[in-house]
Amino acid sequence: MKPGLSEDDKIRLEERIAKAEELTKSQIVLATVRRSDNYPEIPWKAFALGASITGLIVFTTDLLLLKWIEATTVLLSVVATLAGAAVSIVLTVLFPGFARLFITRGRAESETRQYAESLFMSRELFSTAGRDGVLILISLFERKVIILPDINLRDRVNHDELRNIINLMKEPLARNEVRQAMEIALDELIRIIVPLSPGEKQDDELSNRIIEEKGS
Repeated sequence: MKPGLSEDDKIRLEERIAKAEELTKSQIVLATVRRSDNYPEIPWKAFALGASITGLIVFTTDLLLLKWIEATTVLLSVVATLAGAAVSIVLTVLFPGFARLFITRGRAESETRQYAESLFMSRELFSTAGRDGVLILISLFERKVIILPDINLRDRVNHDELRNIINLMKEPLARNEVRQAMEIALDELIRIIVPLSPGEKQDDELSNRIIEEKGS
């Protein structure tokens, strides 16, 4: 899976982050991960689907052609069924959209949230003096967004507002427009985060560089 951001995208977003932090008096971190989990069940489910579909086709073909069941016929049927299953597995590797068919929305959401929480801790995004950091993570394979505000922002941005931001990001993400989705998120954070001390200068405690990880 190709990276979601070009170098020009990163430069533009880093400038937007600095502006958003100035207006909200908070620390904003944008991140992408190619895949939040390796989902070991995907190849097995693909194998089962491929085998089932190919087996049905082989059985129907044999039935329609009224062939006598011979050793050669049985062998060819088995080979065809296994080949169809193998092709199905290969398709999950080549086409992420096909692989996504084998994971539920709930599982994708859960794995992306778990990855975001781990990233928040491993990158020490909780280390700001005012505990006013916020992480926006886009998981590219899952096409999921998780927004994690630190403790002193949680009572200033409610769940419905965060859910609305995520919903607004879905359309550009469906077109693989990652930068546009992140720009929407930054604009919405500016709108909903009211700074506690509007005139006070905010120290830049967290880097504005976009975090990009391969994930699982």
